[in-house]
Amino acid sequence: MIGISKLYCGTVESSDALRYDRKSSMLPSHLLQFSKDKKPVVVWNTTRRCNLNCVHCYSHSSDKMYSGEMNTDEGIQLIDQLAEFKCPVILFSGGEPLLRKDLPQLAQYAIKSGLRAVISTNGTLITDSLAGKLKDVGLSYVGVSLDGIRSTNDRFRGVSGAFDKALEGIRNCMKAGIKVGLRFTINKRNFLEIPQIFDLLEQENIPRICFYHLVYAGRGNNLRADELTSEEVRNTVDLIINRTVNLHSRGKQVEVLTVDNHADAVYLYLRMLREKSPRASDVLKLLKMNGGNSSGAGIGCVSWDGSVHADQFWRHYSFGNVRNRSFGDIWTDLSDPVMAGLKNRKDLLGGKCKRCVWKDICNGNLRVRAEAVYNDIWAEDPACYLSEEEISLRV
Repeated sequence: MIGISKLYCGTVESSDALRYDRKSSMLPSHLLQFSKDKKPVVVWNTTRRCNLNCVHCYSHSSDKMYSGEMNTDEGIQLIDQLAEFKCPVILFSGGEPLLRKDLPQLAQYAIKSGLRAVISTNGTLITDSLAGKLKDVGLSYVGVSLDGIRSTNDRFRGVSGAFDKALEGIRNCMKAGIKVGLRFTINKRNFLEIPQIFDLLEQENIPRICFYHLVYAGRGNNLRADELTSEEVRNTVDLIINRTVNLHSRGKQVEVLTVDNHADAVYLYLRMLREKSPRASDVLKLLKMNGGNSSGAGIGCVSWDGSVHADQFWRHYSFGNVRNRSFGDIWTDLSDPVMAGLKNRKDLLGGKCKRCVWKDICNGNLRVRAEAVYNDIWAEDPACYLSEEEISLRV
């Protein structure tokens, strides 16, 4: 994640993370990405079932029952494993996690076990009553996916009325006092609606948004032709920065992030250098603390059947299963060459990534995207939009 508002607008300084000695056990949630002893934030895909049918779904979910999903007792055992391993955050995802009736119970247990619990949802099932339950168990955050305004979103979601139901869910969360944010996946079919998404943030007083770059996984593989050109990505990132600055200049402290393309980190820093920003050097320190993509290190995924993956997009490769071994044992087993490589990947990178001088703040970006295009997990990330001059620029 690249915190546009944190970095460009100066809502976080490098000294903020240093104050806590960059220890994940001590850092507040908004500084966790700068920890030096990263334990993984774990995405648990609690179910594959979903009431929508999104065109870019990484898990190929549909509205039907799937076999092999972990039950409540197994979920409790997983949470115990994550707590024992000192994971800071569990993100309940899916499919649609709120189709699980035991989700509030599992979230409450995670919180009591010392984990920060958040949910990634399509928002359509969050009634006023459910929002109250989620608030009562102590849920920290609800991220709701919207990929455009009304008809655009509904086309992405495959269900008419999904936008209005999601917006109602967002309002119910806010009324209950739960922090809520938007999740938006950028592609050719919707990027022109980003200004309207910013308008929606302001109209609804939504405090956070994450703009995701497209990942070629699941049904998202079918959208490769809808990937933006390098020039379109650059213009879009500039738009996101500019709209964020505009909000903050008017006293609206919305948290804005981009996700799944650490070329954004380099692009942001180089823009600040061109603008002669006095904060550029501090931002570079923060980006080095962040360390770039952390699949297989600072983020992991447990599937609905207990399989452990490097991240939520890498479903085709499993390091083991929590039904048979503890998450901590699986995560620290470097006998698996992929796990070992992901934890120390810089010398393995090829192509443009090998030539790049910004590995300390990008870390080779998304390996699953390289694999999808080149059938080589160590090839260059095809979504990097930096020029040859930029990747060789020493400052």
